[in-house]
Amino acid sequence: MALAKPYPRAMTIAGSDSSGGAGIQADLKTFAALGAYGTSVITAITAQNTFGVQQVMVVPPNMIEAQCAAVMSDIRIDAIKIGMLADVESIHTVAKVLQQYHLPFTVLDPVMVATSGSALSIENTVQALKQWLMPLADVLTPNLFELSTLTHRPIATSDQEMLEQGQILLDEGCQAVLVKGGHRNDSEEATDWLLEVSCEPVCFKSLRIKTSHTHGTGCTLSAAIAALRPKHENLVNAVAAAKSYVHGAIDAGQHWHLGHGYGPLAHFWRIKRD
Repeated sequence: MALAKPYPRAMTIAGSDSSGGAGIQADLKTFAALGAYGTSVITAITAQNTFGVQQVMVVPPNMIEAQCAAVMSDIRIDAIKIGMLADVESIHTVAKVLQQYHLPFTVLDPVMVATSGSALSIENTVQALKQWLMPLADVLTPNLFELSTLTHRPIATSDQEMLEQGQILLDEGCQAVLVKGGHRNDSEEATDWLLEVSCEPVCFKSLRIKTSHTHGTGCTLSAAIAALRPKHENLVNAVAAAKSYVHGAIDAGQHWHLGHGYGPLAHFWRIKRD
């Protein structure tokens, strides 16, 4: 991948979060905080807050395609983060766009269930995601619940099970899988595993921060990888830098009191502290 320095252009294709903690809003904050110019394609409009998702309205496929075409025909895009795709038609549309424009780097965050547990996808989307989008992504970033859904296995409770399920996705056509173990509560450390084709797995560990304010963590991490990959020689270094950024954002936001549920991260923590 050719490096795009010093100011990469990133795109997020995802749903909108009216509370600003996740989705498009979190992605654009992350891009800006990490020095990338952010563009966006909205796939769904959600009514949500720190308690969860109350309502979802899917953007028609032709409008999703039109947004992509408007930006990509005019602005060079160095990396894409794909988040919430609420139905099969949206998945087909985004896959068609990726095939048409041959973008240099794509992160696929398989958003199927919000942190609150609210369903964000409907029947058949999992199969469509695996058939149409997974082979086109450079890295997939599932949490343990999403990993279980994609592999049809019980939720992983150990490193070995995380690695086994990640390998299933590699065998099914993924180029790389970042298995996020943040939902495991068996250790004071959170453990993620990066699996790449023809490479040894790489383990990332970080101390857990005792806070419930983690709304949008998955969106933020995948967006950070997209923003940082053009600045790094390889995916391992980009993931390490992205995880460091997210850890700092969780730490800085742990005492915020925004809303009465699961609060957001402090995306601009580095700027504020500097």
